[in-house]
Amino acid sequence: MKEKSQNPFAELLGLKDLPPFQSPEELQRHVERAMYARNSQPLEDFAGLSAVQMYDLLYHPYDSPEIVRFLEIPDADVDAPIITLFLLLAEQIGEQGIKPTAKGNLPRKLCQETALAYWGEELYLEDRKYGAINQEEQFFELHLTKLIAELAGLIRRYKGKLILSRKCRDWLSKNNKGRIYHELLKAYTEKFNWAYVDGYPELYIIQQSFVFTLYLLKKYSNEKRGSSFYEDHFIKAYPDVLKELPNNPMLGPNHRNHTLRNAYNNRALFRFAHFFGLVTVERVSTGHMTSERLVQGLPLLDRAIQFQPG
Repeated sequence: MKEKSQNPFAELLGLKDLPPFQSPEELQRHVERAMYARNSQPLEDFAGLSAVQMYDLLYHPYDSPEIVRFLEIPDADVDAPIITLFLLLAEQIGEQGIKPTAKGNLPRKLCQETALAYWGEELYLEDRKYGAINQEEQFFELHLTKLIAELAGLIRRYKGKLILSRKCRDWLSKNNKGRIYHELLKAYTEKFNWAYVDGYPELYIIQQSFVFTLYLLKKYSNEKRGSSFYEDHFIKAYPDVLKELPNNPMLGPNHRNHTLRNAYNNRALFRFAHFFGLVTVERVSTGHMTSERLVQGLPLLDRAIQFQPG
């Protein structure tokens, strides 16, 4: 005769060695606690983060202070390409605003003057030796800055002109570059599409996991490392993303891997971390399909983002 289980809920679920429970609700609470404890363990695939932490960073990046905090930055410490370009653009817009072109772009003269101020005469002449800047998109960093500033509500359109918003004028009058930086950062990570005109597939997880990238940089970028090091960690954390890429046998068996690495390198390390002044990026010629870069953290990375112990 089969011995009757002391815990019918454990028998129903095929579980062993569970204490007797008085109700299904009590069993449910026990299972939930056990699952949470398991999902709270640090995982090697996530570079020491747990599954619970990764979930929160993916879906609540600005509302998980127990994991990460975006700090108030002293204005004197804000040094990033996007801030430099925004301040140059804001100076050009001024109190009167500027009239965009028929296509809604920044005027050609403004783009040329901003490029000269941003690069300096020597680099400007070197960069433009094959042709002058004739439209906004040809100075892509400025084009990007304008788009992000509009998404952040720092620049808006009013009566046919581009003008600075009221909050932007207020922050500029107080030289509050730290607040402007955070508004640009939030707009870039939450509203701007990182896949914009870069030629790679959508791969939204690269943008959605931006805090994981920051975590990796905080953990490892005190030393200069190749971009492939961060690409490896990203693919280890999200291996299934390779399945999102079309398989083209004509381009060889590693085509999808190369595409994902280049997309992550360009979007997360160069256009994001470098453009926001968090790391330096130095291009390295490897002779392969993948574009290797050397990455090292900058002081702003420590001053702008803080991960909580544990």
